[in-house]
Amino acid sequence: MATEEDIAWFRSTFHPIPKPQLPDDSVEYSVYHIPSPAPAVIDEAAETRARLLEVQRTAADLTKDLLKDYIWQREAFRLEISKEDGITSLQGHTNYGDSIEDEWLIVYILRELTKRHEDIWVKVGDSDGEFLLIEAAGTLPAWLEPDVAENRVWIHQGELRIIKPKQETKRTVTEKITLQEARKVIQEEPGRLLHSSIIQEEAFYRLRNYPRQINENLHSAIVTIPRKVAFLLHQKPAYISPSVEAFYIRDPIALRPLRAKDASGLVFQPDDLVTVSVRFTRVGYAQLKSQDFPVPSTWIGNLPSTDDQEAYTRAETGMKLACGFEMLLYDPQNQDKASVREMKLLLEDVDTGDEKLPTNEEIDKTWDKREDDEKWLDINFEDLDRELKGKGQARGTEAGSFGDAGAQANLQRIVARFEEFLNDNSAGVDGADFIDDFGSDSDVDEEDDEEVSSDGEDKDASFDEEEFSRMMKEMMGMPSASGQDSSRTAPIRNRVEELDSKLEEDDTEQIQDLTRQMEAELRGTGVLDLHRRQQQLSEKEGTSKEKTAETSGLVDDLENEDENVNINLAKNLLESLQGQAGTSGPAGNMLSMLNLPIPKDDRR
Repeated sequence: MATEEDIAWFRSTFHPIPKPQLPDDSVEYSVYHIPSPAPAVIDEAAETRARLLEVQRTAADLTKDLLKDYIWQREAFRLEISKEDGITSLQGHTNYGDSIEDEWLIVYILRELTKRHEDIWVKVGDSDGEFLLIEAAGTLPAWLEPDVAENRVWIHQGELRIIKPKQETKRTVTEKITLQEARKVIQEEPGRLLHSSIIQEEAFYRLRNYPRQINENLHSAIVTIPRKVAFLLHQKPAYISPSVEAFYIRDPIALRPLRAKDASGLVFQPDDLVTVSVRFTRVGYAQLKSQDFPVPSTWIGNLPSTDDQEAYTRAETGMKLACGFEMLLYDPQNQDKASVREMKLLLEDVDTGDEKLPTNEEIDKTWDKREDDEKWLDINFEDLDRELKGKGQARGTEAGSFGDAGAQANLQRIVARFEEFLNDNSAGVDGADFIDDFGSDSDVDEEDDEEVSSDGEDKDASFDEEEFSRMMKEMMGMPSASGQDSSRTAPIRNRVEELDSKLEEDDTEQIQDLTRQMEAELRGTGVLDLHRRQQQLSEKEGTSKEKTAETSGLVDDLENEDENVNINLAKNLLESLQGQAGTSGPAGNMLSMLNLPIPKDDRR
């Protein structure tokens, strides 16, 4: 039997297994049944499970209606019954890859579920944490820091709810809550649930165009591809995403079959090509088009002439897509993927005659011929600069000429918020503090603090930049600014004199000794010799005129010192821009915030 000493030792040495960190580009979501008030039923667990099964069926119907032809970048939205720490819930995890719109589509679906089931509460987060709070960072109360945000942010009846601390304050809150505590607050303390229309509007800003935005996440293009590839995509259009990703993240192992001397070993040979319409995700199509991919030796001679630019572009895009399918099926690391196993079974049915490849006549008569505009891909610096300043429509450009309407609104919003952040002169050591404005939706502690002023500033630790500047000018013997109130600087000057007197009494000998040492060291370098440069000039010049001209030049150099500094600043700024190599950086960001055009580097 374990003794108290054994139990104490176990508690001191046992450390719980930390919760695994969510992978990048992934979103995790949980759906809970939390009726308020708590139900008085005999079997609460059975009631909860029955309600969650209803939610699961609603989610299936909703995705069937909204996402009939939708293609996910990596993984799809899904909900499964789960039980953890005695709590039954619906759990889901989706890797959305580079398609951030997939993440927001999931948020939209979850929000719609809460509107259809009034006793459902949803919690969602990604690798960045509570990303809904990140979207609304400029409107959050001061106490809501990332360290204490876990289990506080919920979606209920389509609205954002935040659990407030027990005692609200303007100071930092260290109180963390568990999932069980959050459920208890929801059921028993509804007064602690903060609902702010301002926070909600910012947090759900990206959902403003849904569900219309769903179809705009896809792009249809006419491409020329092998007939087998067209057959697979006609069977299941979702095969496009893993094939594009295989092409986008290719490695030397995956490229081996394409480097063969002939195309006889390829699964998708380029000798039987058809021109069809293929539906991509926008991210996938951009990945395919943006890659520079030399024509493999197995495809040389199978592309049309560049004289017909449209036919060549379609064939080149189709070649990249076919190579992506080839690499997807060949690479050993993909063999366990469900999509790869499905494609191999379909191709086996074709080889055995159980399935027939589509004929040209069938493709021409029954297959879709849709082709979307690619203007959203054409973005140059002038368009970007114009849209960031909100001047796109003023120039008579059409909506969608730069990306789309959503992209324009997002860019203008980002720049406006960034300028607000940079122009916040009240920022302290913790960064810029945004103004909290919740109106009647937020209950803020209005109690006065003896040591903290009404604007949250600690008077003892405050710093007056203007008074400090004036004080330094007077200490260096420089005239203060015109119109300066001498009575205002008198207390500061008195404090400086008081500090100086104390230093003279305590450390006079040490300071004098240190000064002598520094002077001796500097004198050895010749820095303190004010006439040294003049003497060197006199020795080099032969006539008095030349000496006078050189001395005059030195005076001009001193007078133009500020101008030289400006030239050096411009030179350093241009070198910094060149070092950015077209990417973002401090110099480019600074020029953008000053609304100055970034000069182009035309050197070849």
